[in-house]
Amino acid sequence: MKPRLEALRSPGSRGLFGALGALAAVATVQQQLLLRLPPRLERLSTAPASSGPAALQARFSRPITAESLQQGSRLEPALEHRWLGRGDNLLLSLGDGQRLTQPLQLDLTGRDGRGLALPPSRWLWDPRPRVMAVVPEGGGEQLQLRHHDGSWSAISPVWPSIPVVIPLGNGSGVAAASREASGQLRLWTIALQQRNLAPAERGLASVQAAAPQPLGEEPVTFAHLSSNRLGELLVQSGDLDASGTRAELIAPRRDGTPQGSRSRLRWQATGPMLLLPGGGAVVVPDSEGLHLETLPPRQPRRQTLPGSRDLSSFCPQAGRALLLRHWPDFRRSLELVEPGQAPRQLWLGPEALVASACSRGGDRSWALLVEGRGQPELSLLVLDRQGRELRRRRLGGWELEPGTGLYYDPSSEQLLAALRPLSPINEPPPPAQPVLIDAVSLALTPLPLAVSQVHWLPPG
Repeated sequence: MKPRLEALRSPGSRGLFGALGALAAVATVQQQLLLRLPPRLERLSTAPASSGPAALQARFSRPITAESLQQGSRLEPALEHRWLGRGDNLLLSLGDGQRLTQPLQLDLTGRDGRGLALPPSRWLWDPRPRVMAVVPEGGGEQLQLRHHDGSWSAISPVWPSIPVVIPLGNGSGVAAASREASGQLRLWTIALQQRNLAPAERGLASVQAAAPQPLGEEPVTFAHLSSNRLGELLVQSGDLDASGTRAELIAPRRDGTPQGSRSRLRWQATGPMLLLPGGGAVVVPDSEGLHLETLPPRQPRRQTLPGSRDLSSFCPQAGRALLLRHWPDFRRSLELVEPGQAPRQLWLGPEALVASACSRGGDRSWALLVEGRGQPELSLLVLDRQGRELRRRRLGGWELEPGTGLYYDPSSEQLLAALRPLSPINEPPPPAQPVLIDAVSLALTPLPLAVSQVHWLPPG
């Protein structure tokens, strides 16, 4: 024992303990200094909104109270909003039912748990999507975007025709198929650079399109494309030979742009497969019904909904969707499906249901119905989640462009469709137009442009 005590009293050991003590003191001082520094905003980004028109995700250097953000921050125009969450990650959510007609200015400030103030910052934010359309141009077709000032600009070359197009769900680009002279399809992605959220001194910017990039080396006979809010792209394609249909999931790159890693999917479907908007699963139709299959790397799991049903549209809230059911007596019904519940019938009738859309978790649903023969008549029906009819309007003089859908934008409370003016049977049909429809009054605003397809391009 005595030699060990002597060793501890030696000059070398006293120097070592002195150095360790000095380091501990320095660490303590640094920790105290850091605690006295004000909190910082480390990241502000757009977030998927399921209960309102838009949302932002804010990450701070230390926990910030939602109450202080609610009291200190300001939105201009003064829209109803809430700060949600706790800790260093919080969500700014705009209240449901508000219409956005201009970019927003966010003055951001708050306090952490010690009462230290967050340095104020000012941001510009435009969560409104843009109309994307396939437009006849120069003997072919071209992808064009409508900007918020009403002007249009091209984001693709002029191809002979563009029969398939889908915006990527994170707003980072567009996937499309162009038809070649042989009749086969060539698949492409077009990366888009958007700046819809930026510090006020930097400002917002218009969309910039990169050159199209091929999705594969060989053309295909047919293709179907689907995307989700993560920016993943499902390519379902094939030929008429023995090779059959292929399904491939393409992840985005680290920077969110298209065409990262690829993986083949094992499922065979009798129709188009659709990615779940929130990611992690895909809807696979076959002769037995609709199957919800988890995607790798999740453990394989299947949920089946039997019967003669088609997926009509997704709702913003996770797991909610509208289904079109076909009955033996040739009637159709619109059903709302929610997690853990049997499908709820919202509408049943003999009319053809050609497109639908829904808000939030199906609080409101819109259905385009066609009735009559020879000169069919188009109607737009609004339903609540119990199936009660809220409003109905006959869209006399219009028909839905075949193969297109109905799309809802909660930020402007508008629906988007490609509608074609009706013409006499013995005359060639006129081109379709993009038509904005007020989601409440159902008033129509046709845009003066010939199109064959329309979509909302999500803000990036």
